[in-house]
Amino acid sequence: MNDNPPASLADTFRRLIRETGPISLAQYMGESNARYYTSRDPLGEDGDFITAPEVSQVFGELIGLWLADIWVRAGRPDPVHYVELGPGRGTLASDALRAAARYGLVPQVHFVEGSEALRQVQRGTICGVQHHLDLTSLPDDGPLLIVANEFFDALPVRQLVRSAEGWCERMVGLDEDRLVFVSGGKPMDAAVPESWRQASQGTVIETSPASAAVMSELADRLVAQGGAAVVIDYGPRETRAGSTLQAIKAHKKVDVFSAPGEMDLTAHVDFETLAKVAKRQGAQLLGVTMQGEWLTALGIDMRMEALRRRAPDQADKLKRQQDRLTGESQMGLLFKVMGISAPGWPAEAPGFGN
Repeated sequence: MNDNPPASLADTFRRLIRETGPISLAQYMGESNARYYTSRDPLGEDGDFITAPEVSQVFGELIGLWLADIWVRAGRPDPVHYVELGPGRGTLASDALRAAARYGLVPQVHFVEGSEALRQVQRGTICGVQHHLDLTSLPDDGPLLIVANEFFDALPVRQLVRSAEGWCERMVGLDEDRLVFVSGGKPMDAAVPESWRQASQGTVIETSPASAAVMSELADRLVAQGGAAVVIDYGPRETRAGSTLQAIKAHKKVDVFSAPGEMDLTAHVDFETLAKVAKRQGAQLLGVTMQGEWLTALGIDMRMEALRRRAPDQADKLKRQQDRLTGESQMGLLFKVMGISAPGWPAEAPGFGN
């Protein structure tokens, strides 16, 4: 019998780096988040962070109405499948499906979720949900209505740095026993977009091949089967320079090397690249806009006012919830919403100014 506790992920990384040399940031982030998400429910006040569906039921309801609108205008195809990537506790799906049902949209529900801990919670929230480890096992017998809220930000990124000799990859190595950033030895100029190749020394850019691969597969699915997708996450509309990697634990930012596998590692989502990938694969880009503007266009003001009239004693709480979702200093500007649809489906949708 072995009474020794299992090695921490940090110790595993240290041993790997000593044996084989520095590892990529993408490997560090991917393995850290895989350990983190498969072992816990990270949401809520007792967890590490709170997402928009946990702030207010109205967030999910408006997404459900958006999906119902585009489904109705597409001719109410049946069967139709609701697919959510990284669905948390199932809160968003519960609110969205309740709202969509008022317009006759009652899809089969599929969650792409690798965490058994969260799957257990989700089964208690959504009756009859079907779980998938990735996109490959999703059904192909009807259109997909896809939701990805704060999913892409947790996918691994690479960081490339412009040095005096050219571009190199930012790797994870050791300084004695500490995990630290180090420069990779291989030239990486070929991996840098043409528009960035002559950037000044010290410039850092992030790329996410994993995110591009997921978006490519989503777009391929929509083109083949029909449907629409809404992606909500934080990041800029245009590709920018700079490191956005951060770690969150107990609702606070911590050092990105402090506790791999025990904290949430995220980076800003590159919506410009995701949009290019979706269009390259043949999907229709409905638009990319600010979360605050999108929710306002979908009627969050009216919905919140109706809730305040119904429960006047909750007016202050509801106002705080709305401010958190739409306020420029909170989620309203930082978070973006991207919509895409299949060829033959509506090319315009509420919230995207078209």
